[in-house]
Amino acid sequence: MHHRLSPTPEVAAALAEGRPVVALESTVISHGMPYPKNLETAMALEDAVRAEGAVPATIAVLDGRIRIGLDGESLERLAKGGTGVMKLSRRDLPVALATGALGATTVAATMIAARLAGIAVFATGGLGGVHRGAESSFDVSADLDELARTSVCVVCAGAKSILDLPKTLEVLETRGVPVLGLGTDEFPAFYSRNSGLPVSHRCDNVQEIAAILRAKWELGLEGGMVVANPIPEADALDGTAMEQAIVQALSDAEHYGITGKSVTPFLLAALERITGGRSLTANMALIRNNAVTAARLAAAYAALTA
Repeated sequence: MHHRLSPTPEVAAALAEGRPVVALESTVISHGMPYPKNLETAMALEDAVRAEGAVPATIAVLDGRIRIGLDGESLERLAKGGTGVMKLSRRDLPVALATGALGATTVAATMIAARLAGIAVFATGGLGGVHRGAESSFDVSADLDELARTSVCVVCAGAKSILDLPKTLEVLETRGVPVLGLGTDEFPAFYSRNSGLPVSHRCDNVQEIAAILRAKWELGLEGGMVVANPIPEADALDGTAMEQAIVQALSDAEHYGITGKSVTPFLLAALERITGGRSLTANMALIRNNAVTAARLAAAYAALTA
């Protein structure tokens, strides 16, 4: 294992024995939700992965090391640190490691660490992507380039609906990233199950996804894969109402001059306020659903590659 990584004994043993492991990001803890909901969600995600027979590996940077798996004390440090924790994408990882900063990993940084550790499957809430108005701001998440270069499968509820979903899918297509819909022909819109946009291929079980993963990587086709896993129907929010809330949140962000890495946390907090907390409840539900699916996929992939 890479010398910059510090896996927990549980994760190290699972990887050595070829058992299923699921990577989990830490930005959702520090920047995605308020305390203590963030800590409760982080612990619930790990419990959900274990209940499916896999080992959770929440990833973050602490004390100059990339931690592959976190204990309760480390989870609490991230949860209480909130937005004061450094938000880490590809460009930020070396800085956090060299300076000893406390850092939470985004999709891109989590993929990098998971790949270094030998973890094939990663669960998150939603992808970053092309921001609305990117034709003038050029604001495009590093997650998309990471998916094109780093061989990790990302289970998500689509891209965050605050983004420009058609442009996000166009970039993924251009970069050769398969977008597989689990039980759906449509790319989910995070809080909503439908976007009206097609996925590149529909799969109706995790065994088929595992087989596609193996075929892709056996061919030497480096890069990740997106598994678009719709939010459970009982937890989904009305797409029209959410679009109205997003437009209002974007207007607030522009009014206050919010830019760069601060945009997504600001918008998520604004949506929670505008929807009376319903967006946060949906966010927690979809992330847990993705963790369960990722655990099942990790088990199927481990069985296929044993």
